[in-house]
Amino acid sequence: MMKVFSANLDNLRKLYLNQLQMLLSTEQQIGVALPRMIDKATDVQLKQAFQSHMQETREHVTRLEEILNAANGMADPVKCKVMAALGTEAEDMVKDAADDSVRDAALISAGQRVEHYEIACYGAVRRWAELLGEKTHAELLDKTIQEEGHADKLLTEIAERVNPYAEKAA
Repeated sequence: MMKVFSANLDNLRKLYLNQLQMLLSTEQQIGVALPRMIDKATDVQLKQAFQSHMQETREHVTRLEEILNAANGMADPVKCKVMAALGTEAEDMVKDAADDSVRDAALISAGQRVEHYEIACYGAVRRWAELLGEKTHAELLDKTIQEEGHADKLLTEIAERVNPYAEKAA
Protein backbone atom coordinates (compact mmCIF):
# COMPACT_ATOMS: atom_id res chain seq x y z
CA MET A 1 0.00 0.00 0.00
CA MET A 2 1.05 3.54 -0.66
CA LYS A 3 2.14 5.60 2.34
CA VAL A 4 -0.62 8.18 1.69
CA PHE A 5 -3.14 5.74 3.15
CA SER A 6 -1.35 5.64 6.51
CA ALA A 7 -2.66 9.15 7.24
CA ASN A 8 -6.18 7.67 7.67
CA LEU A 9 -7.61 9.67 4.76
CA ASP A 10 -11.05 8.13 5.00
CA ASN A 11 -13.03 11.09 3.66
CA LEU A 12 -12.64 13.92 1.18
CA ARG A 13 -12.17 16.60 3.85
CA LYS A 14 -9.19 14.73 5.36
CA LEU A 15 -7.67 14.25 1.90
CA TYR A 16 -8.26 17.94 1.15
CA LEU A 17 -6.53 19.07 4.35
CA ASN A 18 -3.67 16.63 3.82
CA GLN A 19 -3.06 17.91 0.30
CA LEU A 20 -3.22 21.53 1.45
CA GLN A 21 -0.55 20.67 4.03
CA MET A 22 1.52 19.06 1.28
CA LEU A 23 1.12 22.17 -0.89
CA LEU A 24 2.30 24.27 2.06
CA SER A 25 5.46 22.15 2.15
CA THR A 26 5.78 22.52 -1.63
CA GLU A 27 5.63 26.30 -1.43
CA GLN A 28 8.05 26.40 1.49
CA GLN A 29 10.55 24.27 -0.45
CA ILE A 30 10.18 26.54 -3.47
CA GLY A 31 10.86 29.53 -1.24
CA VAL A 32 14.19 27.94 -0.29
CA ALA A 33 15.09 26.96 -3.87
CA LEU A 34 14.26 30.22 -5.65
CA PRO A 35 17.15 32.27 -4.23
CA ARG A 36 19.57 29.61 -5.50
CA MET A 37 17.87 29.66 -8.91
CA ILE A 38 18.12 33.45 -9.03
CA ASP A 39 21.81 33.18 -8.21
CA LYS A 40 22.45 30.59 -10.96
CA ALA A 41 20.44 32.35 -13.69
CA THR A 42 22.42 34.55 -16.10
CA ASP A 43 19.56 36.06 -18.12
CA VAL A 44 18.30 39.27 -16.50
CA GLN A 45 14.65 38.63 -17.38
CA LEU A 46 14.88 35.09 -15.99
CA LYS A 47 16.34 36.43 -12.72
CA GLN A 48 13.50 38.97 -12.54
CA ALA A 49 10.88 36.28 -13.22
CA PHE A 50 12.27 34.15 -10.39
CA GLN A 51 12.41 37.18 -8.05
CA SER A 52 8.81 38.05 -8.86
CA HIS A 53 7.74 34.47 -8.30
CA MET A 54 9.53 34.45 -4.95
CA GLN A 55 7.16 37.19 -3.77
CA GLU A 56 4.18 35.27 -5.16
CA THR A 57 5.41 32.15 -3.37
CA ARG A 58 5.35 34.03 -0.06
CA GLU A 59 1.74 35.00 -0.82
CA HIS A 60 0.91 31.37 -1.65
CA VAL A 61 2.30 30.28 1.72
CA THR A 62 0.20 32.95 3.45
CA ARG A 63 -2.96 31.85 1.57
CA LEU A 64 -2.40 28.21 2.43
CA GLU A 65 -1.79 29.06 6.08
CA GLU A 66 -4.99 31.12 6.09
CA ILE A 67 -7.01 28.26 4.59
CA LEU A 68 -5.48 25.64 6.89
CA ASN A 69 -5.93 27.76 10.01
CA ALA A 70 -9.57 28.39 9.13
CA ALA A 71 -10.30 24.75 8.26
CA ASN A 72 -8.07 22.92 10.69
CA GLY A 73 -7.02 25.34 13.41
CA MET A 74 -3.36 24.87 12.43
CA ALA A 75 -1.10 25.16 9.41
CA ASP A 76 1.46 22.39 9.78
CA PRO A 77 3.08 21.22 6.53
CA VAL A 78 3.28 17.60 5.42
CA LYS A 79 6.55 17.08 3.54
CA CYS A 80 6.08 17.01 -0.21
CA LYS A 81 8.44 14.34 -1.51
CA VAL A 82 7.68 15.21 -5.13
CA MET A 83 8.96 18.75 -4.64
CA ALA A 84 12.10 17.44 -2.95
CA ALA A 85 12.72 15.15 -5.94
CA LEU A 86 12.08 17.95 -8.45
CA GLY A 87 14.54 20.12 -6.54
CA THR A 88 17.24 17.44 -6.60
CA GLU A 89 16.68 16.91 -10.31
CA ALA A 90 16.94 20.65 -10.97
CA GLU A 91 20.17 20.91 -9.00
CA ASP A 92 21.65 18.04 -11.03
CA MET A 93 20.69 19.66 -14.36
CA VAL A 94 22.07 23.04 -13.36
CA LYS A 95 25.27 21.58 -11.92
CA ASP A 96 25.96 19.67 -15.14
CA ALA A 97 25.34 22.67 -17.46
CA ALA A 98 28.67 24.26 -18.38
CA ASP A 99 27.26 26.84 -20.80
CA ASP A 100 25.30 29.85 -19.42
CA SER A 101 22.46 29.55 -21.93
CA VAL A 102 22.18 25.80 -21.30
CA ARG A 103 22.07 26.49 -17.54
CA ASP A 104 19.30 29.05 -18.07
CA ALA A 105 17.42 26.51 -20.21
CA ALA A 106 17.79 23.93 -17.40
CA LEU A 107 16.53 26.46 -14.85
CA ILE A 108 13.53 27.27 -17.05
CA SER A 109 12.77 23.57 -17.49
CA ALA A 110 13.02 22.98 -13.74
CA GLY A 111 10.80 25.98 -13.05
CA GLN A 112 8.16 24.80 -15.50
CA ARG A 113 8.14 21.29 -14.07
CA VAL A 114 7.40 22.79 -10.67
CA GLU A 115 4.69 25.09 -12.09
CA HIS A 116 2.97 22.20 -13.87
CA TYR A 117 3.04 20.09 -10.71
CA GLU A 118 1.61 22.96 -8.67
CA ILE A 119 -1.12 23.71 -11.22
CA ALA A 120 -2.21 20.06 -11.11
CA CYS A 121 -2.23 19.93 -7.30
CA TYR A 122 -3.95 23.28 -6.85
CA GLY A 123 -6.54 22.28 -9.47
CA ALA A 124 -7.45 19.17 -7.50
CA VAL A 125 -7.71 20.90 -4.13
CA ARG A 126 -9.70 23.78 -5.64
CA ARG A 127 -12.25 21.26 -6.97
CA TRP A 128 -12.38 19.53 -3.60
CA ALA A 129 -12.93 22.88 -1.90
CA GLU A 130 -15.91 23.46 -4.20
CA LEU A 131 -17.31 19.99 -3.45
CA LEU A 132 -16.88 20.58 0.28
CA GLY A 133 -18.69 23.93 0.09
CA GLU A 134 -15.55 25.94 0.83
CA LYS A 135 -16.22 28.76 -1.63
CA THR A 136 -13.70 31.20 -0.10
CA HIS A 137 -10.99 28.54 -0.14
CA ALA A 138 -11.79 27.73 -3.78
CA GLU A 139 -11.47 31.41 -4.72
CA LEU A 140 -8.09 31.73 -2.97
CA LEU A 141 -6.84 28.53 -4.58
CA ASP A 142 -8.03 29.71 -8.00
CA LYS A 143 -6.06 32.92 -7.60
CA THR A 144 -2.94 30.85 -6.94
CA ILE A 145 -3.62 28.67 -10.00
CA GLN A 146 -3.83 31.81 -12.15
CA GLU A 147 -0.50 33.07 -10.77
CA GLU A 148 1.20 29.71 -11.34
CA GLY A 149 -0.12 29.67 -14.91
CA HIS A 150 1.21 33.17 -15.50
CA ALA A 151 4.65 32.14 -14.21
CA ASP A 152 4.64 29.14 -16.56
CA LYS A 153 3.74 31.32 -19.57
CA LEU A 154 6.43 33.84 -18.66
CA LEU A 155 9.04 31.08 -18.48
CA THR A 156 7.94 29.87 -21.93
CA GLU A 157 8.38 33.37 -23.35
CA ILE A 158 11.84 33.67 -21.80
CA ALA A 159 12.81 30.21 -23.10
CA GLU A 160 11.86 31.17 -26.64
CA ARG A 161 14.06 34.26 -26.41
CA VAL A 162 17.13 32.95 -24.61
CA ASN A 163 17.54 29.48 -26.09
CA PRO A 164 20.22 29.85 -28.80
CA TYR A 165 19.43 26.39 -30.11
CA ALA A 166 15.79 27.10 -30.92
CA GLU A 167 16.52 28.53 -34.36
CA LYS A 168 19.14 25.88 -35.16
CA ALA A 169 16.71 23.08 -34.33
CA ALA A 170 13.87 24.55 -36.36
